[in-house]
Amino acid sequence: MSLSTLVVVSALTLNAADSNLLQSAKDNGLVPLPSNQSEVEAIFKEMNLKFTPFSEEKAELGKKLYFEPRLSKSGLISCNTCHNLGMGGADGISAAVGHKWTANPHHLNSPTVYNSVLNSAQFWDGRSGTLADQAKGPIEAEPEMATPAKLAVEKISSLPEYKAEFEKIYGRKGVTFDNIADAIATFERTLITPSRYDAFLKGDEKALTNDEKKGLQVFIDKGCTACHTGPNLGGSMQAFEVAGKYKFANLGDFKGDANGMVKTPTLRNVAETAPYFHNGAVWSLTEAIKEMGSIQLGIEISNKEAQQIATFLNSLTGEKPQIIYPQLPVSTEKTPKPEL
Repeated sequence: MSLSTLVVVSALTLNAADSNLLQSAKDNGLVPLPSNQSEVEAIFKEMNLKFTPFSEEKAELGKKLYFEPRLSKSGLISCNTCHNLGMGGADGISAAVGHKWTANPHHLNSPTVYNSVLNSAQFWDGRSGTLADQAKGPIEAEPEMATPAKLAVEKISSLPEYKAEFEKIYGRKGVTFDNIADAIATFERTLITPSRYDAFLKGDEKALTNDEKKGLQVFIDKGCTACHTGPNLGGSMQAFEVAGKYKFANLGDFKGDANGMVKTPTLRNVAETAPYFHNGAVWSLTEAIKEMGSIQLGIEISNKEAQQIATFLNSLTGEKPQIIYPQLPVSTEKTPKPEL
């Protein structure tokens, strides 16, 4: 057999292998991210989620509110404090820190906000089904932003620029707590991060390296897609400690929802969002992979296999939308003063 024949046969074999891997990924529920807001809304409908109409104006207002520290009682904390868009959409610490430098009383880690619109459940215990409902929680929670809904509305209403924007977008209702949350959620809908992995799922077999493809195959073969599936490779409620005990279970008192179910974190941009697990107890991605094998799948994942899977997971680091920090309205005499 000539060298040229060998090259052709090898290429055909490689293409067949790639096609088989792509089909296996699809068979296991792995799908690419939506590429526009119409596709986002199509996913909402599939998940039976309520949503309000999208507009660029509303998203721009939501961006200002996302970075607005006056939504906190202290005037120091914004949504971006714990979900930092320059740090993978998280904060890089084990447990979130809020009002009066208070650590989360349950020792809960801040999940990434990137692609969070595609989660079917919000919060670690899944108590919210939409981003708009989720946005209200941290604003009012005493250990977080500590601002009651009435005070949040009073603060935003005291700023003429905001008041005019709300009336233009929401009409007579203007500034309400529901509308504040809706605007923030509308901005968060735009935080979608497509990666080379999505290009592969759309048929570009060269989008992933051979090592990343091997890692994807191991990821599928080990059964990781039982929980980490869909466009977000996670985001739904799943049983936890299915096959074994999580070795850091005693750090914090979180036990999941009433049925012990826990929201599966998205694996999108996971290489940027350490530490891992609900209580942020694991800092190494390969250690997190091995721990998941033990407690969820009841298998031992070797160091080599963990590294292969980690290589694939690095391909999920996506392109972030360009976010220009907004100039916020100047406080007025009517603006409630910060309380430290």
